[in-house]
Amino acid sequence: MDKNILIVGVGGQGTLLASVLLGNLALDSGYDVKLSEVHGMSQRGGDVVTHVKISDSKVSSPLIEKGEADMIIGFEKLEAYRWLPYLKKGGECFVNDHQIMPMPVVLGKAQYPEGVDETVRDNAGKVVSFNALEVAEECGSSKAVNVVLLGAASKSLPFSEEQWIKVIEENVKPKFVELNREAFIKGARQ
Repeated sequence: MDKNILIVGVGGQGTLLASVLLGNLALDSGYDVKLSEVHGMSQRGGDVVTHVKISDSKVSSPLIEKGEADMIIGFEKLEAYRWLPYLKKGGECFVNDHQIMPMPVVLGKAQYPEGVDETVRDNAGKVVSFNALEVAEECGSSKAVNVVLLGAASKSLPFSEEQWIKVIEENVKPKFVELNREAFIKGARQ
């Protein structure tokens, strides 16, 4: 298996935990894995992207080039839209359709782009788009959006539900394990 996955969102959405869960799961399954995080002004709600490369053989570079991502996991739909040039033809997008307004839009200096959903649908082979924030809140915390989206993407990856639950149990604080287990399972139903 060779998978190039971009995990994109804004600061505070849990992109780092998502990449740690996915990376550890792949390592535990015998794959070579490289992660690379790129932060904008993440602590101020700016963009964050993690490149995750998984392979049966040696991964030489952690960065995914334009047109090489098999999958984009977008914690916010504008971020998925922004990173579309990196998605390969026929690639998959798993997108939280909740909008987080960028600061220039909030300040009235820019407008939220029109046609974001249509552009994502037109440029991906498969799109699973749903309100992951709502699902996370049903589980007990808005912070579980990351695990909800991993659940949705899990159907396109070669790992069992049991493997995902195990990596969640090993990498999430004990008091949040049950919440994240539920978030993963509900996400996988999308």
